[in-house]
Amino acid sequence: MKNSRDGKSYSTNLAYTPPEYLRNGRVTPESVIFSFGTVLLDLLSGKHIPPSHALDMIRGKNILHLMDSHLEGNFSSEEATVVFDLASRCLQYEPRERPNTKDLVSTLAPLQNRPDVPSYVMLGIPRHEEAPPTPQHPLSPMGDACSRMDLTAIHQILVMTHYKDDEGTNELSFQEWTQQMRDMLEARKRGDVAFREKEFKTAVDCYSQFIDVGTMVSPTVYARRSLCHLMCDQPDAALRDAMQAQCVYPDWSTAFYMQAVALAKLDMHKDAADMLKEAASLEEKRQRSGRGS
Repeated sequence: MKNSRDGKSYSTNLAYTPPEYLRNGRVTPESVIFSFGTVLLDLLSGKHIPPSHALDMIRGKNILHLMDSHLEGNFSSEEATVVFDLASRCLQYEPRERPNTKDLVSTLAPLQNRPDVPSYVMLGIPRHEEAPPTPQHPLSPMGDACSRMDLTAIHQILVMTHYKDDEGTNELSFQEWTQQMRDMLEARKRGDVAFREKEFKTAVDCYSQFIDVGTMVSPTVYARRSLCHLMCDQPDAALRDAMQAQCVYPDWSTAFYMQAVALAKLDMHKDAADMLKEAASLEEKRQRSGRGS
């Protein structure tokens, strides 16, 4: 919400997007409550359930069927009912019917009766400290460039990749061919030209115009603007954009690679190394699934 301009941008995966944002493209505090409700459902169920389907199951009193099977019944059904009820209130179609943040806190606070004890201890789950898996294959060109913090090589790769990784991240509405949409795509086009010509400040301005409209979300634009910020010695802004790219496309290795470079620039080397390993793991997983299909 704090990054939203005039309530027109919403930094989230579409799975968590409130219905009013899909209707008119505007964000309100009640929109965030809706997204919080989807997060509650994910926590309770261990998977992402479409909100409408979850509401039907809650109304049908099938709460035990919704609970994460990995908990193996180690939870209070009364407390689960309270949280499911709160989630269902958060997911109401009409924004005015959702609770406010004070209601959320007053409902959830009494359930946290042992705040000093980690949840895995309460559930009797042994905790194993495991290092992130080391990739079995050599790093990809993108991974290698990011591990060396070679911004020039990263730039060449992003230019060559173009927008092929954006497929499936947008469901454009009837606004697609309005003047606003044409202006937005023209801004992105100007940004692409500036990016190729290594005019990074101009590219930032053009990509920002595209992003601020909020009608279309592009992880590639965030990744490109992230690199532009790095080229302009602005690692904080670069990290924010790389994180935004991950929000739009949660399993996109490029978003993790860009975060790794920004973290390294901020002297957060352990976090950068962890992010590199996560990115390489995502790449390997994607390659395996590609071979499997």
